[in-house]
Amino acid sequence: MSRSPLYERVESVLAGDIADGSLPPETQLPSEDGLIERFKVSRTTVRKAIQNLVERGLVVVRRGKGTFVTQPKITQELTELTGFVEDMQALGRTPTARLLDKRLVAADEAVAHHLALAPGTLVVRLRRVRLADGVAMSFDETYLPRDLGEKVAENDLEAEPVFALLENKYDTPLAEAEYRLEADYERLHYRGDLIRFVTRLARRADGGIRRPRNPSQ
Repeated sequence: MSRSPLYERVESVLAGDIADGSLPPETQLPSEDGLIERFKVSRTTVRKAIQNLVERGLVVVRRGKGTFVTQPKITQELTELTGFVEDMQALGRTPTARLLDKRLVAADEAVAHHLALAPGTLVVRLRRVRLADGVAMSFDETYLPRDLGEKVAENDLEAEPVFALLENKYDTPLAEAEYRLEADYERLHYRGDLIRFVTRLARRADGGIRRPRNPSQ
């Protein structure tokens, strides 16, 4: 029975060390010379193993510094309309927020469209950094119609989730995405090195072919 290539064995051992916590996130891997000495393999073998670990997202090479274990990515299923706090709590993480800015701004065309307002209408803009276990995960911009936004902005937005305020305090149900966008509009910027999103698409029973509708109908 053929044995696996040496680089795969080196990769497997290092991946195992990362998985069991022997090499925790942000730990620097030994130098190439150190790995050559440990595994008794060639430099080419070590480099191939590290390259594979990089491609798997387990380590990152920082030029001039070395190779470091990455933070594990958080995976979120895009199947329900949920807020950041709900998502992180479901994953066993502790969510917090840092409020950067809350102010009245003139709605540009994109914001105005989503809020069904005329461009230039004053709206409330909230800017926050969202954290999980103290690690910054995303930068959020939330836009609210002025009357609702001014009420929301009076709350402690580092402690109170906007979704919870809208639903529980201001009687604005968030039934689905299209409905939510009538109440607020968000631009979310997530860290690609720490979070991934997963969604599943089901094929329609008609084979996925969408036929044009007759305009007269």
